Amino acid sequence: MPKRMPLALLALSAIYATLPVTISAQTITDKTTGMKHLDGYLPLDWDAKAGKLYLEIPHLDASGRSPDLLYTHSLPYGTGSNDLGLDRGQISSGEILHFERTGPKVLLVEPNQAFRSTSTDPLEQLAVRQSFPESILYGFKVEAEDANGAVLIDATDFYLRDAHGVAETLTTTKQGTYKLDPTRSTIALDATKAFPKNTEVESILTFTTDDPAKAEFVNNVTPDPHALTLREHQSFIELPGPGFTPRRFDPRAGYFPTTYRDYAAPLGAPLDQHFIIRHRLLKKIPPAPTPARP
Repeated sequence: MPKRMPLALLALSAIYATLPVTISAQTITDKTTGMKHLDGYLPLDWDAKAGKLYLEIPHLDASGRSPDLLYTHSLPYGTGSNDLGLDRGQISSGEILHFERTGPKVLLVEPNQAFRSTSTDPLEQLAVRQSFPESILYGFKVEAEDANGAVLIDATDFYLRDAHGVAETLTTTKQGTYKLDPTRSTIALDATKAFPKNTEVESILTFTTDDPAKAEFVNNVTPDPHALTLREHQSFIELPGPGFTPRRFDPRAGYFPTTYRDYAAPLGAPLDQHFIIRHRLLKKIPPAPTPARP
């Protein structure tokens, strides 16, 4: 015989069923109270007790998208081995990314810069975006948010990943299989900082192997080849404003080119567009010879 629910519980269930359902969103200030705050372009909040690093994204628009920003990763600490090719100061080429919120998630998106449309027609631009894939580099959970649209995400795992591809390089150089050990990795607070136009985070990462016999090059430079510990640095940088004038590439000029395919090129014109890679140098005062910082 099925058990009957007591009348008191039935009454309580009926009362709670009629109450409105409310979801209280925790604000960023509430969530980060007691944490070490680093104010800057993308502010940081360090929870020392939990060992977590939170990233604030204050620039989301009404559609949930941030402005484009520059992302780079580098090796401030290297291996000291030409054979491994993991040199101190090695830096990535840089990627243009943006954050994009969708419900309880924030995605870090890299648009496809290799295939574009310089047309002003949004439908033509959409056609190119639909024809070639983009890359979602990471996904975050929204931990807190403010009424102005700013969100707080837990970026600990993002910063404790092998962004620079050290493990892949060790495999390519035939050093066996090294894997990132999270228990021996942490945020390097001494080199983690935030500034008005950039946010810098450095991590201490340890790569381990159970078979160091294959790791000849690692063994030459590491105290214990079972564990290779390096530092990786990641940067989010505000893009400069308008005013830069691109210059077409000419092989006679001695510059390195950057290339993309423009599907809005006129009929008969080449799709591939080549421009030189150069610094953006502006004089502080037009008559003065001293250039401003790039």
